[in-house]
Amino acid sequence: MPLRTGIVCDDRYLRHGEGFYHPESPRRLEAVYAMLERPDMEGKFVSIPARYATPDEIGLVHSKSYIGLIASTAGKGNFSLDPDTQTTPESYDTAKLAVGGLFNAIDGVMTGEVDNAFALVRPPGHHAGKDQAAGFCLFNNVAIGARYALSKYGLKRILIVDWDLHHGDGTQGIFYGDKKVLYFSTHQYPAYPGSGVLSETGQGAGLGYTINVPLKARSDDSLYVKAFRSILQPVALKFKPELIFISAGFDTYFQDPLGDMRVTAKGYVCMTRILMDIAAVCCQGRLVAVLEGGYHVEGLTESIKAMLGEMRGDTHTPEDYLDRMEYEADQGKDVIIRRVMDQINPFWQVF
Repeated sequence: MPLRTGIVCDDRYLRHGEGFYHPESPRRLEAVYAMLERPDMEGKFVSIPARYATPDEIGLVHSKSYIGLIASTAGKGNFSLDPDTQTTPESYDTAKLAVGGLFNAIDGVMTGEVDNAFALVRPPGHHAGKDQAAGFCLFNNVAIGARYALSKYGLKRILIVDWDLHHGDGTQGIFYGDKKVLYFSTHQYPAYPGSGVLSETGQGAGLGYTINVPLKARSDDSLYVKAFRSILQPVALKFKPELIFISAGFDTYFQDPLGDMRVTAKGYVCMTRILMDIAAVCCQGRLVAVLEGGYHVEGLTESIKAMLGEMRGDTHTPEDYLDRMEYEADQGKDVIIRRVMDQINPFWQVF
């Protein structure tokens, strides 16, 4: 029996960034949405409508002054927030819609309307901090979504897994002292934004609840599977999350113009399977993905299609395949994995 996988799609997400060249362009979602309308995909998923988040809801993470700054760009021409991040006249509304669409995906999963969900929204969010835009991001969708779930549903433990090529410095900073949110990031290092080193493990009450896996360029599927199975899985099973988020960036794709990693569509499927297995044990399968980066349009589309197939149950990556992938990473490529394990074991005692 297929799982009920919800998707958030809305043509209004195409309005941000119209009319000028930028890697994070409307073309990304245009291609993904077109893929979902193909005969082999149409009708398979539960449509989740988008809505606008209110300023108060966005204020779960961002300051009033920062929200006011983004609001002030509405209806105006191109406005530069930082060297990489610009707004166009529709950007404020689109960013509110991205947060609200994710809220509706969370509600769908938490109420049992759907088993899992993917918010196919833009602009992305994981670089945005409390008071600043960065790295193509306006509002930190996944961080606001986590705070929303904690507040509305009284949750105590949320896991955010960020597999974007770039470290989610905004998300890490927001939850750096918070033990209710376990933040796990795999990312290319060195690379933008320069954070996410091994020693960044949280502070105060949140010490040990940030886990960074800084990977060298050209890391492949097998190394990601090794990181997820050897580090994330045992920690997550001890943490026992009540809801799992994926900051799903696809710029680790092997042909992405902004990255130097070697992940394939099958690699994203493997990571999805590992997280679905954790969710099945810990939280009745509750899993919500939200789109971050990914700038090779064909690779992005192929990878999301494959990932949705695993989420729905059209495919089910077998355990022995993951075993083989993990074994491949043992062949001299996993030094960083052992270093991460040594770094975080004093907090978790699972290795």
